[in-house]
Amino acid sequence: MNGLQGYPRPQLERAEWFSLDGAWDFALDPGYRWKMPEQVPFEAKIHVPFSPETAASGIADTGFYRACWYRRHFDAPSLTADEHLLLHFGAVDYRARVWINGHFVTEHEGGYTPFCAAVETHLNRQGPQTVVVLAEDDPADLSKPRGKQDWQLEPHSIWYPRTTGIWQPVWLERVASSYIGAVRWTPNVERWEVGFEAWLAGDPAEALRLQVTLYSGETLLADDTYAVVAGEVHRRIALSDPGIDDYRNELLWSPATPNLIHAELKLLGSRGELMDTARSYTALRSIGAQGDKFVLNGRPYQLRLVLDQGYWPETGLTAPDDDAYRTDVELAKSLGFNGVRKHQKIENPRYLYWADVLGLLVWEEMPSAYRFTKLSIERLAREWAEAIARDISHPCIVAWVPFNESWGVPDLPDSPAQRHYVQALYHLTKTLDPTRPVVGNDGWESVATDIVGIHDYDDDPQRIVRRYGIDEVPRLFKRERPGGRLLLLEGQAHEQPIMLTEFGGIALSRNVLATWGYSRTDNPEDFGKRYFELLTVVRCLPILAGFCYTQFTDTYQEANGLLYADRTPKIPLEHIALATRGPRSKKDYQIEFEWRERIMNNQRHQYLIPSEDHHTANDPR
Repeated sequence: MNGLQGYPRPQLERAEWFSLDGAWDFALDPGYRWKMPEQVPFEAKIHVPFSPETAASGIADTGFYRACWYRRHFDAPSLTADEHLLLHFGAVDYRARVWINGHFVTEHEGGYTPFCAAVETHLNRQGPQTVVVLAEDDPADLSKPRGKQDWQLEPHSIWYPRTTGIWQPVWLERVASSYIGAVRWTPNVERWEVGFEAWLAGDPAEALRLQVTLYSGETLLADDTYAVVAGEVHRRIALSDPGIDDYRNELLWSPATPNLIHAELKLLGSRGELMDTARSYTALRSIGAQGDKFVLNGRPYQLRLVLDQGYWPETGLTAPDDDAYRTDVELAKSLGFNGVRKHQKIENPRYLYWADVLGLLVWEEMPSAYRFTKLSIERLAREWAEAIARDISHPCIVAWVPFNESWGVPDLPDSPAQRHYVQALYHLTKTLDPTRPVVGNDGWESVATDIVGIHDYDDDPQRIVRRYGIDEVPRLFKRERPGGRLLLLEGQAHEQPIMLTEFGGIALSRNVLATWGYSRTDNPEDFGKRYFELLTVVRCLPILAGFCYTQFTDTYQEANGLLYADRTPKIPLEHIALATRGPRSKKDYQIEFEWRERIMNNQRHQYLIPSEDHHTANDPR
């Protein structure tokens, strides 16, 4: 049964699943008055998985409330005596408690990571089943990871409306007594092999075997069966190395050639009976930082990223549907970028799936807490580890970012404890995943990092050239203070790749009074001219291993997008792409020439500036 978002966990996909998205009974609980489900007067309806702050949910309440309640009646599939019924939640912000037919079954803390529970022992023998969820989310709590969710009543500055309760899919799965609980893929291009790990769940059984079959298109790459030892499998699957680069490149994954290796997993019982089957995928690709370069598949690779807040006008942090995730990936590529920096959000796995399939690099960044306390340390470290465990096998993810701009560690230069905290999260991340670069604190004040990320919103391209168009890297770090901050703290080396990981922020909006940007223009011609000049400078600076432009779309009061909030381009896509990646063909050079002429003549484009909430009749798409 398909849900709104497609299969919610694409790297461990079963054929049979039951979506619980849709209409639920709902009740706001601003003062957290009710403690048990039977006390709650469910008087409203909400459309899950959209948060109650959004218009799509049917509630559209952006006020302060500490809790809300959900209730849904459903029919359970028939189960045999030894089968389990798993109830999955993609994400519930911030703390969730779950009951089935009045029986408490599980709880989870963390607004961006999944959880599930086996509920078969609490099902009624006949008739409908009832699930109730309590979501607790104190809007004033700054010690929890909250990302861009505002603690003030109305969104201000760079913060946006809050997200409370269920905001990712809810679904059911029927599984056998023993089943595949989790898998992990680790490619190794140097050895031309794929590391595979699996962990079983459910009731322990003896003499289990796991069959793993790998395909590239129609080509069989491997078909192996492994004994399950203590509920786990850990193997390295060697592939036949074709030797010649032309053939090797047919299997390597990159944004230009997103070749996936598809997997069929079968759990076999002691008599060879099929107990569980699932589909998964991986890819052969290597990433890293070598000297001052970012390296993909053993070769220097310029990162051209765009900052993506991951919001939609009517649905908030949740995409309207699965097509919206695919569209965003396609748009980012159409704009000339080869990757995105998902900013202050652990994105839905469906977005990562489309990035894997279509070829888009992703920097994953932990949503920040804004206080430095024992509680905030425990909360952030736990949820960050859960996020890495969820997403570690996605080929598209090429960097982890536990901190941004010293948020949550405001006294980093002067506080040894806060520096140790950033260093600890950097090393924890490297321990959980030694295969990817880690950016300990993106923006400034680096104390532990594999890539030096710099945030600089200077809108004068010539000043950018004077600042970064130098060969003396030590002088850059000693002299320059973008945002008034030190780039490196004492003792941090500077042999790593350097990137401008936030810059630009040019605003173009019809609603000037209600929006802002780091700089502003009032017409498409000037917007295009300034973007072209800035990107031409930044992508050609030899000191930089890459860049990340701010930002993908307008987001609430922030009008810095290359696209409007409804994904309408502010200038033609091909013009943005040309400035982002540079000319690569005769057609590109002709477009560039015509664009320069149009800008110089200050002629109007042949389409209007669209409104913020709908496409115009002359939408260039």
